[in-house]
Amino acid sequence: MLSTKAGKIVSTEVQPDMQTKLNLITEHTIRDKCFKFTSLAHLLNESSLKECFHMLKKNKAPGQDKMTYEEYGKYLNTNLQKLVKRMKTGKYYPQPVRRVYISEGEGKVRPLGIPALEDKIVQMGITRILNAIFEPNFLDCSYGLKNRKELPSSIKTIRQYRNDQTGKLHNRCGYT
Repeated sequence: MLSTKAGKIVSTEVQPDMQTKLNLITEHTIRDKCFKFTSLAHLLNESSLKECFHMLKKNKAPGQDKMTYEEYGKYLNTNLQKLVKRMKTGKYYPQPVRRVYISEGEGKVRPLGIPALEDKIVQMGITRILNAIFEPNFLDCSYGLKNRKELPSSIKTIRQYRNDQTGKLHNRCGYT
């Protein structure tokens, strides 16, 4: 819908935010579990990536490019425009991950990979899209790497199952 304001044509359409679009994807997934999504790249636009940027933790270590949250945020709109342009033209490539080693005590260390900030932004966007598609298909008793599930919840479920003599929990989780 268009309207005129001070002699100019201005769009009065409100662009839905990424969460609204993700909610629609989730609803579609619930209605039709066999539906195949063919193109979701359009969801990774400047607006949605800006949301993703603000969802990141500000105090995390920078990746190999040494770009911090604050530095990237100074020119956020310009940085995101350039990122989206590279993604659309097929010129976006994730940067090498910075490897650090964390002490595990007793002289043991474990490796940790720290992606570049832009890669974290893109990963957050893709994670949100994939969660909207696949989260509705998980059973309540599925706990692996789900955002809303915590270790105490999974332990409680295991204890309930172990103590459940009727098998109700077992069958509710889809097992026979």
